Formats: sequence, structure tokens, C-alpha cells
Amino acid sequence: MSDTLPDRLSVDPESPFYNEELLARGIGIRFKGVEKTNVEEYCLSENWVRVAVGKSLDRRGKPMTMKLQGPVEVWIKGNEEA
Repeated sequence: MSDTLPDRLSVDPESPFYNEELLARGIGIRFKGVEKTNVEEYCLSENWVRVAVGKSLDRRGKPMTMKLQGPVEVWIKGNEEA
């Protein structure tokens, strides 16, 4: 597998942007200069992340999320060059 990251990635297996192999390798995400660990989905071209809001769940049992706009940086953990 190459080290190029997709423009959009989700941790939800039902999403068309889900990539199990890439997530198993480990992805680091920095939003507005701060590393985040609660990101459910990101989009580099549109500069947003979707983060989990606490431990609350929606009616389908998935985490409640909030979309945040701003600069997003992603990398594969273990290949940390930044």
C-alpha cells in the first residue's frame, strides 16, 4: 500500500469513505495545530473534520458528531515527518 492519504476518510464501516487497511496502519490528524483523537471523518479539500461530541449516541447507536471548519493536516503514524 502506498503512503498517499485519501482526500476524505471515515471511521464508519458503512461510509463509502471507509478504508480498513489505512485505519489499521494508524492515522494522525491535526486540526488548527492541535492533534485530535476523536475525529470520526475528515476532508482535506474542504478543510473540515467531524468530531465525536462526548459519549452521546444518535438513535442508530452511532456517536453524535459536530463538523468543524479549519486547516486539517493528516499523516500515517510511524511516518511522522512534521
